[in-house]
Amino acid sequence: MAHTDPLSVTFAALADPTRRAILARLAGGEATVNELAEPFQLTLPAISKHLKVLQRAGLVEQGRQAQWRPCRLRPEPLREVAAWMTQYRAFLGASYDRLDEYLRNTLEGAEHDTTEPGRRDHDHDR
Repeated sequence: MAHTDPLSVTFAALADPTRRAILARLAGGEATVNELAEPFQLTLPAISKHLKVLQRAGLVEQGRQAQWRPCRLRPEPLREVAAWMTQYRAFLGASYDRLDEYLRNTLEGAEHDTTEPGRRDHDHDR
C-alpha cells in the first residue's frame, strides 16, 4: 500500500465488517488473537491479516506478556475520524431538521384528510 494520509488508512481499515467487529470486541478490553477469532468462521492467519491492517492504521496494538500477546484498541485514530466528521455535524443536523419538518407536515396533513382511503375528492360528487 502506498503511503497515504492517516485518515484514509483509518477509513480503509474500518471499511471491513470483520475489522469493525474486532474493534468492537477490543472496545470491551484486551483479547488474544484466539479470543478475537472465536466468533468468526475464519482461520487464525485470516484474523492475523485483519489485525495487521488494524495495526498499520494505528487502531490496534499488540503487547507481549510472556506467551500471551494481548491486542488492545488504540482510540487515537478513531478520535481523528470523529474530529473530521464534526465538520459535517451542522449539515447532518440541518438534514434531520428538514426531515422532521417534512414528517410533521405529512402527519398533520394526514390527520386533516378525512377522505376514505382509495377515494378522491371528486368521488364524493357522485
